[in-house]
Amino acid sequence: MEAHDNREAFIPYRRSDIIKLCLDDGQLNTADTEKFQDFCEILSSFYHFRFHKTLEIIKENYAPFNPNTDVEALVPPKREQYEEMESKVIDGFEHIMERANYIKLPESVVKEALDQESLIQLKTEVDFDDFERIICYYRGSSDQTVSVNKLFFWKQKKKIDFFERIVILIKFKDEDYFHTKDKNIEELKFIPGKMYVYFYKNIPQLDIDLLFPNVHTSMTWKDRLLFGIPAIGGAIPLILKALPNLLLLVAAILLAVNAEPLVEQLEVEPYKVRNIMPVLVATLSLGMALGGFAFKQYSNYKTKKLKFQKDVTETLFFKNLGNNDSVFQMFIDLAEEEECKEIILVYYHLLTSNNPLTPQELDARIETWMEKKLGTKINFDIDGPLNNLANICGKLTTNNLADENSSEIPLLSYDNSGNCKVVPLNDGKKIIDYVWDNTFSYNQISL
Repeated sequence: MEAHDNREAFIPYRRSDIIKLCLDDGQLNTADTEKFQDFCEILSSFYHFRFHKTLEIIKENYAPFNPNTDVEALVPPKREQYEEMESKVIDGFEHIMERANYIKLPESVVKEALDQESLIQLKTEVDFDDFERIICYYRGSSDQTVSVNKLFFWKQKKKIDFFERIVILIKFKDEDYFHTKDKNIEELKFIPGKMYVYFYKNIPQLDIDLLFPNVHTSMTWKDRLLFGIPAIGGAIPLILKALPNLLLLVAAILLAVNAEPLVEQLEVEPYKVRNIMPVLVATLSLGMALGGFAFKQYSNYKTKKLKFQKDVTETLFFKNLGNNDSVFQMFIDLAEEEECKEIILVYYHLLTSNNPLTPQELDARIETWMEKKLGTKINFDIDGPLNNLANICGKLTTNNLADENSSEIPLLSYDNSGNCKVVPLNDGKKIIDYVWDNTFSYNQISL
């Protein structure tokens, strides 16, 4: 298979649209059109059943790691079973991600986001030591030009890279680890030992650190300066205005500790120092002035913090597509769709080709056909559907009965020259029907 830059294996059309596209291509006669529809229907049903089994395995093993579960197991798994159950969840997760034509994202790319300025101008910290396991997959990488606030009213046009879809699986370490870090378990935003799965859309590549539940956000150096400089500027006239009262208060304290020579150096009128009322008024005025200023600065800080939280909330809430067990449900459907679309395209083009095709020639034919028909450039994954078709083996039936002495036939095989060939439509339907009928053997009689 030839690699193409900026192309992915994902087919951005529904399975029903792909089937219709094949039927409208004009390569099948009227009789074969109906047979092809029947073949696609039974093939889709077969793969629906297969992926349902995968989903059941994931659900069964994900139960003890699900942070949102509201049911309890009659017999909780033993400690030694957790590792095996976790492994089955991970294997199932990676299987459906790859079947859905998602691409694995290296952890180094995730960590790189922490060291660069993102679209949401926040300083972020993620402690990756909290994770026992982290796996990321994405689909669709594009760039968009957006306006980024710089200083005051100045906005800069900036090209930002986006992930059109991104999935993150995180397994946190157990409670013992967080106890060693003197963390209050009840104050954590996550449950230690649990496995979190997040599915988002249109996330800037440098903002993916915001997707982690243990992320800590704070102001950047620029925001600190914009916050601190006005505060200092506002404090200077306040201090100058409050200086007489401050000197009077200091003089009263010095007088109370018998440091009269120092009082004289402050050049404060002696009668004011010895009179309790001026001192009380000075203390009250100073306290109100400094307290009011501190409250104003604290309010400004809280307002700024709320703005940051709003930016993060909009990023997470409005772009979230699913969490935890719901993500597995969604990707089972996506993987089933992708698997069937690929197999249908391969079977159709081998069925209608006038010449024998090698896997490489078939791959190029499908990519060219998709681009011609839909203007869509894809990097078709030829190996997956070829293996799937070759692995579906069954016997040809007559009047719903299979010859017990006959051998099983695959939907796809190769000749001596390495060319691909598929069975005719009638035989293809019978083979899948045989496999479907023999999925369960409850009706067989033991002799």
